[in-house]
Amino acid sequence: MTGKGRELADVMERRKVDILCVQETRWKGSKARSIGAGFKLFYYGVDSKRNGVGVVLKEEFVRNVLEVKRVSDRVMSLKLEIEGVMLNVVSGYAPQVGCELEEKERFWSELDEVMESIPTGERVVIGADFNGHVGEGNTGDEEVMGKFGVKERNLEGQMVVDFAKRMDMGVVNTYFQKREEHRVTYKSGGRSTQVDYILCRRGNLKEISDCKVVVGESVARQHRMVVCRMTLMVCKTKRSKIEKKTKWWKLKKEECCEEFRQKLRQALGGQVVLPDDWETTAEVIRETGRKVLGVSSGRRKEDKETWWWNEEVQDSIQRKRLAKKKWDMDRTEENRQEYKELQRRVKREVSKAKQKAYEELYTRLDTREGEKDLYRLARQRDRDGKDVQQVRVIKDRDGRVLTSEESVQRRWKEYFEELMNEENEREKKSRRGELCGTESR
Repeated sequence: MTGKGRELADVMERRKVDILCVQETRWKGSKARSIGAGFKLFYYGVDSKRNGVGVVLKEEFVRNVLEVKRVSDRVMSLKLEIEGVMLNVVSGYAPQVGCELEEKERFWSELDEVMESIPTGERVVIGADFNGHVGEGNTGDEEVMGKFGVKERNLEGQMVVDFAKRMDMGVVNTYFQKREEHRVTYKSGGRSTQVDYILCRRGNLKEISDCKVVVGESVARQHRMVVCRMTLMVCKTKRSKIEKKTKWWKLKKEECCEEFRQKLRQALGGQVVLPDDWETTAEVIRETGRKVLGVSSGRRKEDKETWWWNEEVQDSIQRKRLAKKKWDMDRTEENRQEYKELQRRVKREVSKAKQKAYEELYTRLDTREGEKDLYRLARQRDRDGKDVQQVRVIKDRDGRVLTSEESVQRRWKEYFEELMNEENEREKKSRRGELCGTESR
């Protein structure tokens, strides 16, 4: 992920991907951050040189996050509430073939625990690099996979199939007949295999209309993005209207302030003293403000985290992507060197663009107006770093999320009955003291 966050957001935007599971991020830390274009990455890693997992969400789903569980640098999950439907997204990164058996068993144990903690009625989608081959064909395993895998199954692939049977899940990739180019998820040298998979509950397979590998992208050198289209059956709700705000901050400029005064006097009939009817006066002031100062569009503001994303960087990445396609079609040494050179050029362009943008930012922050920008950027960083933006639902005694109005009201009633009728420690001690006094008498 280092240096590739904005490029990944660009790929998701172009390919219309709403939710993306990423593995081997190699980012140390346990938090969330914006990566540009409205996308937010929730990640976890303990070592900057190996492992690391994450989930990237489109802007409209960020506010739907109810819970984030960071189990290890190989397993994490997010719980989303989408118009009354609970969707759990799990990102996993299984140990490679040469790793110790103990490490592999620990990974599968962690994944089992995550699945067992999710209520049966909630949807689950797992996007993972399982580092195993489930193989072509499905004889004996028809209930959990289709026929369209790649090559032969190995021991690690058998672990994936066994896990799917334990959790009553289906290996989505294998149900759709595609050309081999759109089934292969990993290419390195002369080897091409399928190690990255999407899994969901068998009962929800009917909601998935397509699944394939996206070719021609160059964010990851060897792995390719696996994309599935899932349609959730949700209850329709009214969307809240975007609020357009008056640009009162323009009154800081003397010319705007003077124009506002003149227009306001005209609207009030030339009176210097304001009328006694405050409601009418307030409405006249607001209306004058809207006419003179204008109103905001209500759309999302430009992403401050990646303001350095300029045309030169985008052009370099486009050339790198074309070079990657060319190398995939014709694996000559000349094409390989061209792709390598363009990779280095992209890194240089990104570094230059960031340096220039930060220099301009530091120059602006040294001014008096820049102090306010500094506090605004700090608040934005703090807001972006939080997993859950707002508390939107409550849970029952067993930890299940309640969505219906009746069940939420019933839970609040139970809570307040317990709260108002339960003795606190002070009352218990007082009562014990009275009992002891009675016995002594």
